[in-house]
Amino acid sequence: MKLYHHPLSGHSHRAHLFLSLLGVPYELIEVDMAAGAHKSPDFLKLNPFGQVPVLDDNGVVITDSSAILVYLARKYGRTDWLPEEALAAARVQKWLSVAAGEIAYGPCAARLVTVFGADFRVEEVIARAHRILALVEAELEDRHFLLGNNPVVADIALYSYIANAPEGNVDISAYPNVRAWLARIEALPGFVGFRKTKIGLAA
Repeated sequence: MKLYHHPLSGHSHRAHLFLSLLGVPYELIEVDMAAGAHKSPDFLKLNPFGQVPVLDDNGVVITDSSAILVYLARKYGRTDWLPEEALAAARVQKWLSVAAGEIAYGPCAARLVTVFGADFRVEEVIARAHRILALVEAELEDRHFLLGNNPVVADIALYSYIANAPEGNVDISAYPNVRAWLARIEALPGFVGFRKTKIGLAA
């Protein structure tokens, strides 16, 4: 199993982290995005969108970080990470949508400005980040993880960009439940961190 990734991509980190938490064998292949490797003909055969991460499971190719999380949980029968019961499954899907929506356009976008020089309106994306952090803070008021006392793939989908939100000048100090949740994820056996960049509030 091969994971094509970039070490500064939170989307890549989601997949890398989950593979490590599952304890399955995998090979990490770094894609040199600065050199345009993600737009090369060979890479575009794997993912026509030209994005990381890409999981190649012995010729079965999965793109999109959330899709990779779902695929891995199903492949290894990990219903603890991806429950089958209707309500729990729906709640997981809701948070995967949040990862692709509010997280992507909030803390992820704020970090893209500082780390990669992306052209977003800084005040707008930071405000979005705080809106979703406030919602996550409230969600974690009476539980350890998003669905209860055990982590699910939704926790992994949200972790990376929230953990590194300070790099995008998003202060998480006012969210104690969120910070405790981050620490719980970081204490899981097999945890691998998301590479830090000394920029923004993390400088």
